[in-house]
Amino acid sequence: MNLQDAAITAQKYFFYLVFRAKQLHPYNLSPVYRRRARMIIGETLKSRKRRLREGFFEKYCQGKGIDIGCGPYDRIMPDVDGWDKEDGDAALMAGIPDETYDYAYSSHCLEHIIDQSRALQNWLRILKKGGFLIISVPHRDLYEKKERLPSQWNKDHKRFYLPDKDSPPDTVSFRRVVEEAIGKEAEWIYLKICKEGWVPLPDHVHPRGEYQIEAVLRKSES
Repeated sequence: MNLQDAAITAQKYFFYLVFRAKQLHPYNLSPVYRRRARMIIGETLKSRKRRLREGFFEKYCQGKGIDIGCGPYDRIMPDVDGWDKEDGDAALMAGIPDETYDYAYSSHCLEHIIDQSRALQNWLRILKKGGFLIISVPHRDLYEKKERLPSQWNKDHKRFYLPDKDSPPDTVSFRRVVEEAIGKEAEWIYLKICKEGWVPLPDHVHPRGEYQIEAVLRKSES
């Protein structure tokens, strides 16, 4: 490891300790620290500027919410409930009653879950009628840059996603997976590719910016 790489690693570890020790929400940090925090903070913060511009939070993140797979410092809203590994299996959401939340958000979590259909069904279960289910997953061609498992960036990924196309054996259509899991129990608000800040880089270089498929669905009132 050269001196520059060592300095970057040390800086990442320092900011990790700051967040853990002070339990700060990154949105409350100064702009300078937010820029530095992007080195260690996950996909939610990277999407925030775009979502602010789109009015995302006013439309879909009102009331009581839960962030599934949020980790300790990358929650969608400062006051949202968090659910991570220490809370239990995200495919089951055991202990959370039906129709508890106004919105459920999960960013780059579904690809780690073996039984993705059960996860989607339980994420919808804990939503109130009319509540919003918000899910982001990595786009295969923007993030993985390959067609076969394992992921070169995260060996725990169970599958790759494209928005509307299956490509066996390792890539599935995100739309199909959602529709087969929850069918007519929810209506689509949108499904889109988000790539703000993404630039073409060599396949062996980790992508920058957003590289995800984002979906919002609304739970049926009936």
